[in-house]
Amino acid sequence: MSRAPLSASQAFFFSLSSSNGRSSALSPQRLSLPHQPPRSSFLCFYSLPNMDDDVDPILFPLHRCKTLHLVRHAQGIHNVEGDKNYKAYMSPEYFDAHLTALGWQQVDNLRTHVHTCGLSKRIDLVITSPLMRTLQTAVGVFGGDEYSDGVNSLPLMVANAGNSNRSAISSSNCPPILALELCREHLGVHPCDKRRSVSEYQFLFPAMESDEDVVWKADVREKTEQLAARGLNFMKWLWTRKEKEIAVVTHSGFLFHTLSAFGNDCHPLVKKEICKHFANCELRSMVIVNRGMVGSDSSTTNYPGKIPAGLDRPSNAVGTQNNIEKQVPNSGLT
Repeated sequence: MSRAPLSASQAFFFSLSSSNGRSSALSPQRLSLPHQPPRSSFLCFYSLPNMDDDVDPILFPLHRCKTLHLVRHAQGIHNVEGDKNYKAYMSPEYFDAHLTALGWQQVDNLRTHVHTCGLSKRIDLVITSPLMRTLQTAVGVFGGDEYSDGVNSLPLMVANAGNSNRSAISSSNCPPILALELCREHLGVHPCDKRRSVSEYQFLFPAMESDEDVVWKADVREKTEQLAARGLNFMKWLWTRKEKEIAVVTHSGFLFHTLSAFGNDCHPLVKKEICKHFANCELRSMVIVNRGMVGSDSSTTNYPGKIPAGLDRPSNAVGTQNNIEKQVPNSGLT
């Protein structure tokens, strides 16, 4: 009885083992592949589905790429009223806003996620905006476990920092965390976007660029174009770093205006995926590509081949050699 022809979603596969675990002869069987090839011990041959002719894949060397894990801070006290009334962001009581109790629950959930999926072990560096809500989010998600007295290293965050009602967080067994002015939120006017002095943050992050906040102005709000330019400078600065997988904890406005400059050569839905507004404590992983040579490192996975080195012969020469050996079996040619 004849078989029906295979569709694009079907294939033949050859089993490499029998049901009792012993090796067996290869036997073709029909397999349905609705989404992807099976992941087991057998060879699989299947036809490709129809591809969109308008989609052109882009190929780029892996060592000229970096993986970014972008995170917006968890809910801050300013978000609660500010989401309902934008004018609430002008309130002095939200100066350098800290996280709410709900925000800390969001931090705990994201921390569980990055540990469960293995991301916490892959990140080489965490960069954070130097504001209380981003510092709390960064150390809460990516920092060590609860800090114990008597250890040699300082804690990343002291107990109850920023009215957190949290225990101190250890700096052990976690990636380095760097606070950087470049990835701050919109500067000026809104008190929630003004930071404290470094001396007040000394037990949180020592790597601050200046003591007092000299870039925030009470009467001048940073223009959107200026924020976008600052974001682009931040992305360029990333290429001066040796780390390949970096987490960035920052703000909704900074992320939106920075990422809006990217993806213009992509499908509109991909562009939207790149730059749409982040929810509190949302994480998105993206890859940036360096088309130039700035900050390029040699690949850790490329292999040069020809080890040991030897003369290469074209394939037609190999065929001629085999014919000679068949005609003169005892000639000594190898």
